[in-house]
Amino acid sequence: MSVNIDSKASSSENLLVLTVATKQTEGFQRFRRSAQFFNYKVQVLGLDEEWKGGDDKKPAGGGQKVRLLKSALKQYVDKEDLIILFIESYDVLFASGPTELLKKFKQAKSKVVFSAENYIYPDRKLEAKYPQVRDGKRFLGSGGFIGYASNLKKLVEEWKGQDDDSDQLFYTNVFLDPEKRESINISLDQRSRIFQNLNGALVLMRHELTQGVDAKKLSCPIMCNMVNCLLQLQLNYLGNYIPQIWTFETGCTVCDEGLRSLTGFKDEALPMILIGIFIEQPTPFLSQFFLRLRNLRYPKQRIQLFIHNHEQHHLMQVDSFVKEHGKEYLAVKVIGPDDEVENAEARNLGMDLCRKDPGCDYYFSLDAEIVLKNTETLRILIEQNKLVIAPLVSRHEKLWSNFWGALSPDGYYARSEDYVDIVQRRRVGLWNVPYISSVYLVKAKVLRSELDQGDLFHSGKLDTDMAFCHNVRNQGVFMYLTNRHQFGHILSLENYQTTHLHNDLWQIFSNPEDWREKYIHENYTAALKGKLVEMPCPDVYWFPIFTDIACDELVEEMEHYGQWSTGDNTDSRIQGGYENVPTIDIHMNQIGFEREWYKFLLDYIAPITEKLYPGYYTKTQFELAFVVRYKPDEQPSLVPHHDASTFTINIALNRVGTDYEGGGCRFLRYNCSIRAPRKGWTLMHPGRLTHYHEGLPTTKGTRYIAVSFLDP
Repeated sequence: MSVNIDSKASSSENLLVLTVATKQTEGFQRFRRSAQFFNYKVQVLGLDEEWKGGDDKKPAGGGQKVRLLKSALKQYVDKEDLIILFIESYDVLFASGPTELLKKFKQAKSKVVFSAENYIYPDRKLEAKYPQVRDGKRFLGSGGFIGYASNLKKLVEEWKGQDDDSDQLFYTNVFLDPEKRESINISLDQRSRIFQNLNGALVLMRHELTQGVDAKKLSCPIMCNMVNCLLQLQLNYLGNYIPQIWTFETGCTVCDEGLRSLTGFKDEALPMILIGIFIEQPTPFLSQFFLRLRNLRYPKQRIQLFIHNHEQHHLMQVDSFVKEHGKEYLAVKVIGPDDEVENAEARNLGMDLCRKDPGCDYYFSLDAEIVLKNTETLRILIEQNKLVIAPLVSRHEKLWSNFWGALSPDGYYARSEDYVDIVQRRRVGLWNVPYISSVYLVKAKVLRSELDQGDLFHSGKLDTDMAFCHNVRNQGVFMYLTNRHQFGHILSLENYQTTHLHNDLWQIFSNPEDWREKYIHENYTAALKGKLVEMPCPDVYWFPIFTDIACDELVEEMEHYGQWSTGDNTDSRIQGGYENVPTIDIHMNQIGFEREWYKFLLDYIAPITEKLYPGYYTKTQFELAFVVRYKPDEQPSLVPHHDASTFTINIALNRVGTDYEGGGCRFLRYNCSIRAPRKGWTLMHPGRLTHYHEGLPTTKGTRYIAVSFLDP
């Protein structure tokens, strides 16, 4: 079967492009787009035929292409002036138009010109028969050639081989026969004026493209790869730019092609998604992860969940989520640590659930360290309508991301020229990349076709993600990355310890943005701007600082530690061992939280102090930071006193009227009391001289406050 690709009228009517494509792969679609861009007239041979030409990733095979070409040439036997370009399609790009191509063909002064390569295959014994060349590439490449129809007919007329015989060997033997080479008038494109097999000028081209050079100005009309997988990836890289796919002036020109709109669909008509969730190591902020999962704007009755939890540490959080919200989803399957299913096997299982379920339309893989803040993520990825697509996520203010722009020769990470620009969104678009991880969407139909093998997550000694990408690439499936929207970021897991009750409290250094989101009051920014700051007593400021969760976890952490002081004047924890005004408390350094508390003071208390006390610049030094517990039958109140500080913060950690009654703080000099401290709000006041104060009696329940004496 042959198919003509519709195009605008060609600028060169006597040029025809013939190509073989048994499937309309993404590589073929890329080839077709570039041909249409330059107005080439293309005829596709063998479409929807079964491929019998062998494994096209090995040198041998390809005879089916010769058979199809020989058959197609019969209809052009009388067109002596017709020039035919026979070229691969899965791994080829046009970089300029027919006029440039014909000009360079005629300059070659041959009737047939083959692409040339630096390597000889499939039979190295034939090397000695090749004519010597002064410079350029010496050996014939069968992936692309151009010539007059009548001469091409002579070229293939002796073909009587099988579909899985080697086309490369056939054309090589014709070329190496001096009599046939002369009669057909064959030459090689030794200096890559027509066919650029990437080896020679690849680095130059990549540099030119990343510097914004117009693809139309590239000197070689055809970019192709018939050698190895690494060069295939480099062709994919060039395909992100050629021809005018992305430029500095236009941005992405193809990002809105072939979209699948979900607008207007009722919930029950939306595609069904299986979300595979993977908790492979201790992960901070897991409760927030599940909250964001629930907040995705997609009907839960069109979502199935597959959860692989490898960590005993997270059993309670997973069980709590499933118990409280599992019934909201279409189905939930959990594999826990006791099932002893390893990472790769679990990922295969999750993907296979979708593959075998006729109702599953998409598989969405999501690792627990991904902070997916964009609630529209699922809809955005589905509407982009790619077989495999990942949203860009990176570590906060870092270049570490969930994709690689290039691979090293040994298959590991290499930085592409455009990597930084893509991560920092200075270049926005859709990017064909060799490696994605942690979060991506896969169409179920590709899991049932090109990716139907049961084990996608093993390949030699490669780790799980690399094995997956290796196997996807080997099937000719493109992996796209989109940075057209802000999606979220990646947590840092390196310093996450599980030795505390609430381990997220210790993440202020490793994951400061997530720490802030969980623990800092939503109105803190307004307070920093001077809003929501109250002055209940002279020079006593009152503003929101902690979330309820921060208050609760800090109290629970202290109670879990449990070693409260006795409230005596003797206190070995402080310098000198004597406390004038003792409280029943636990110091931050007793639970290993002193460094983190200092960071909190530096990041959140110091900036607001400098706004509320103009002209004073805090050193943010402290000798004492502690949580105080007040109980009617233990220590209900605190006698009048000054603090050993320039200023003091006093954060209410629970709620008056609910957790306790009474309590509060009275400033004696001003006869001014705050009797209903708000949970999560802090009082900030001078510690010495003017603000002599006392703790008012707690009459019922238990009251907790966090206190810091700053700049002693």
